[in-house]
Formats: sequence, structure tokens, C-alpha cells
Amino acid sequence: MRASEMFELMHGGPDAQGAVPHDFSTNGNACGPCPAALQALQAADASRYPDPHYLELRDRLAGFHGVEAHRVVIAASASEFIGRVTAAVSQGGGGRVRLPPHGYGDYARAAKAWHFQPATADGAADLVWCCDPGSPLGLPQEDLARRVGQLGPHATCVLDLAYEPLRLEGALALDATQRDRVWQLWTPNKALGLTGVRAAYAIAPVAAQDLGARLARLAPSWPLGAHGVALLEAWTGGAARQWLDDSLATLRAWKAAQRGACESLGWRLLPGDANFFCAEPDVALTPARSAALRQAGIKLRDTASFGLPGLVRLGVLPPASQEALRQAWRAARR
Repeated sequence: MRASEMFELMHGGPDAQGAVPHDFSTNGNACGPCPAALQALQAADASRYPDPHYLELRDRLAGFHGVEAHRVVIAASASEFIGRVTAAVSQGGGGRVRLPPHGYGDYARAAKAWHFQPATADGAADLVWCCDPGSPLGLPQEDLARRVGQLGPHATCVLDLAYEPLRLEGALALDATQRDRVWQLWTPNKALGLTGVRAAYAIAPVAAQDLGARLARLAPSWPLGAHGVALLEAWTGGAARQWLDDSLATLRAWKAAQRGACESLGWRLLPGDANFFCAEPDVALTPARSAALRQAGIKLRDTASFGLPGLVRLGVLPPASQEALRQAWRAARR
């Protein structure tokens, strides 16, 4: 693999050196893991295949969202669905894509793999990607309702809602009718603090039968194992929902404190609505400083691969991690 391809695959979290005690580079819920979801995972029967059609799970997810079960598409992960829906749009004759200015790299990687060309406007695109709140900035998708209204009659719009359950401010600017025009991609593992379990699902637009059929033909057998099923089942339960609601209050308090800690270091902070935010450190995050932070048990997410050089993205962590960051940065910048 070429160095440029490795750069495209850049992610936060553990790497070849393993995990760190204070990992600000990922956006999972730092209050987790969710006890109800963890208990469901521990009780999952991994000695058998799940239902290959996931009928009970799809019924449960459909009831949770108030939609018909045939609109629920099970996916191995958000990344797997991104690749599969891009392939399905290409098979249907699509070749123009509209990407967020800054966003998850798998959107662009899948488009490149299927030889999509950039579209200059949403109305000219066959495949439109939106994320709300978006990463890395944690901001709402700009003019989301207007953009959905301007979609072409044959356009496929996917709204990535990975961080919607972790939104600490504001609200999604789409009503039920507008949501029914887009594919809604959900990945609850972040909200539940269990990012090591890969499981996702999408809710299809009301009128997406052709694309839905292509997606079904492209799907792997058993995209979810027993643990993925257990995670999504727990996600729909009352215990997990109550825990998540409670955790948001904690995250709001931690975020305010963390922004204060970064400001005390002289960092310039950017606004954001989610459980993470971007900042410009007072001095550059050089490889030497990154290595010093790593030695101190700290990892930040450089945002150069998002097209935002000079910034870092920080997931919200507890006060002890914030103090560790403050001390480690003061040492590293010397």
C-alpha cells in the first residue's frame, strides 16, 4: 500500500502501537460502555448464526423509528454501507458525487473506487453525502433542508447520522417528510460507547425500491454476527435510551470543562454541537510533539486528512483525561 493510500485510511483510536489511556482521537461516548448494551453482548449466543434475513431485528428497528420493516437495511458497519451504496448507485448508471467539504474519508474513497466524478451542485449529483452533525467540526450540515429539497428526481442522498445521538446542542433540521426523501445511516456503537462492535443499519427513503434491490443483491451473507445483533437490539431498549439521555448531561459538563482547559493552553477553539470539537493549538502538533504526547498516554486527531491542516479534533473525555492533556501539552510544547 502506498503512503498516500495509508493517509486516506487515517483514523483515530488504537494503531499498531495499541491504545492509550487518554484517547481524544475518537468520538465514542466517553461515559460508556452502556451497561444494558454490554450485558446484551455478554449474553449473546455466538455458537449459532443469526437469522440471515434479520426479520425480528428489522421489525424491532422499524418500530423504534416508526417506519415499515422493508425500509430497514442491515449493514456490517457504516463503512460497509458506504461502499455498498456507492456500488449500487454506480450499477444504476450514476457517476457524479457531491461530498461534504470536510467529512469522513470513506465517502471519497468509495467514490474514487467506483470512478465517480465530483458534481458542482447537489442537483447535478447522482449520489449526495451529508452528515449531521458532521465530522470533524461537529457542526450541522449547512442548508440541509434546502439541499434535500433541491435533489434531482433520481439522486440518492445519504444522511450519515453517526453523531445525531451524541448531539449536545441544536437539532436535526429535517422533518419526517424530508427524512423520508433520504437514506438515514445509523451507527449506534459510538453513542453506546462500544465502538469495537461493528453494526449499522440504514432506513431507506419511501421511494427507493430499485436501489434497495441492488443493495440486497450486493449484501454479504450475515453482515452482522450475534454481537452486532445484540448491540442493535439493546439500542432500541428503554434502558439504553435512558442511559444515553443521562450521559448527554454529563458530556455537556465535560465538554464545557474541556474547552476551558484548551483555552487555558492558549488554543483557538472552533464551535461544534457534538461530543467533540476542533481546535488550533498554540504551537503546531509536530511529529515530535505527537510522539511526546503518545509517551504521556495522550492521542489527538490531526485533521489534515479532512482538509483542515493545523487543527486537531478532540473527543470529549472525563476531567482526569483533560488534566492529563493539559500537563502533557505543556511539557510537549517546550
